[in-house]
Amino acid sequence: MLHDFQLAEKRVRLWQRTGESYEHILMKALGYAMFVWKYPNLEIETRVGLRYKPDLVARRRNGDFLFWGEAGANSMRKTAWLLKHTRTKKLVLFKIGQNAKQFVEQLREEIPAKYRPEDRFFLINFVEEIVNLTAAKQIAKVSRDWFTKFEI
Repeated sequence: MLHDFQLAEKRVRLWQRTGESYEHILMKALGYAMFVWKYPNLEIETRVGLRYKPDLVARRRNGDFLFWGEAGANSMRKTAWLLKHTRTKKLVLFKIGQNAKQFVEQLREEIPAKYRPEDRFFLINFVEEIVNLTAAKQIAKVSRDWFTKFEI
């Protein structure tokens, strides 16, 4: 199914594959709307030649990762691998209605501090009503009351 969004003054069309939830598509759209202002070359689901394909990515001309975003289900193993091997400047996990405090504690326990220095690793936890709040798919800006941000 094809979803047509208006995100940060741009038309963005996202394909929902069989077995993929609408919430996963929405988190990619919201992440794009949140970060495209800071990373104008932000791309959605672009292969980067690594073990994993990011949901959102922005790179320098030389290929270094400025931003890597992961929406929805994401294992600890994958998250640790991304922090260790991509050397991305910023890694953001996007969730909806997550028990965030417990999840953040688990991430801090299982991922060594050397891979999550200050201002590198974040969780954006959207409110449970986010699907209804964005039903029109017209998202010029992600409202601050739609999410909570945690530094990990």
